[in-house]
Amino acid sequence: MTTRRNFLKGGVVFCGCGLLDRAHAQNPGGRTLPVAVNGKKVRTIDVHAHCYFHDVEPLVGPEIARRFLPPVNYAANAFIEIQKRLDAMDAQAVDMEVLSVNPYWYGLDRDLAAKVVKLQNEKMAELCAAQPNRFAGFASLTLQAPELAVQELETAVRKQGLKGAAIGGGVAGVEFSDPRFSPVWAKAEELGAVLFIHPQGVPELDKRLAGNGWLGNTIGNPLETTIALSHMIFEGTFDRHPGLKVIAAHGGGYLPSYADRSDHACLVGPAGCNPNIKLKKKPTEYLKQIYFDSLIFTPEAIRHLAAQVGSGQIVLGSDFPYIWELHPVDHIFACETLSDDEKRAILGETAAKLLNIRT
Repeated sequence: MTTRRNFLKGGVVFCGCGLLDRAHAQNPGGRTLPVAVNGKKVRTIDVHAHCYFHDVEPLVGPEIARRFLPPVNYAANAFIEIQKRLDAMDAQAVDMEVLSVNPYWYGLDRDLAAKVVKLQNEKMAELCAAQPNRFAGFASLTLQAPELAVQELETAVRKQGLKGAAIGGGVAGVEFSDPRFSPVWAKAEELGAVLFIHPQGVPELDKRLAGNGWLGNTIGNPLETTIALSHMIFEGTFDRHPGLKVIAAHGGGYLPSYADRSDHACLVGPAGCNPNIKLKKKPTEYLKQIYFDSLIFTPEAIRHLAAQVGSGQIVLGSDFPYIWELHPVDHIFACETLSDDEKRAILGETAAKLLNIRT
């Protein structure tokens, strides 16, 4: 077992950025720990936070391993020590991060991907065991080989203490609604494991998304989540797996913002729908069994998301150490339509229950 001291020496890699201190300086008034809502303390749990493990580079080479990093100067800015990460969490008013590694290995050979996943899950489990009050973890899965992913998920949850798995928005152009993934979803249901959907973009649109604005991420990532969830709804994945626990990154992409269109599609254009698929509910009703992170930036966006899916389906998310949201609790507090109980739920109570985290 790798010790806490070894991790503090740098066994785990957190991507950072030279903009980090500057961004903190621009908003010095953000909340810090401990967090309380109307005098009642709450343990804040950020379900959307990233790391990766330097140990995988000898397996795949540094260029492949670095695909998950933001577009910054890798040599100068890519690493921060665990203690600095904990200090950043304190400054962001985050008690616990649920860590994940962006799934860059779906295109690798099955056996090589399996080695990467095995090593990452072992390291993730060791890190979380070394810092149990600050970190929990999502496993990696070799989803290009679903039968292997079933075994990996079982090991991760039953033996390694991980909370579920972080997955992309599809695998090599195959949607998660495809029957080949059903054994993975069934195993997740059996284990009560949570699946955190984190998109990787829509490569088919790379040409159109090229240019200023980092549109492959800015637009492409939320779009992929929208596509993935829509397929799972319309193809009946949630009907076949009613106990499946899914968290969608970035507030679920664009789906919650235009969800009602989904209820009309097959009425307006039945030729574009499969008459053999009989959904048990209206498409929008499935949103109320999906969880969504709060990485949507403003109190008004939180108000709208809560109105669409229910406040009980929202959990805290920051995407740290990407600097999308360095004060993830602030817009929850600023959302005046939420009650104190709803704020506490979003800040940590819902995630603690969903992920079986002791508070």
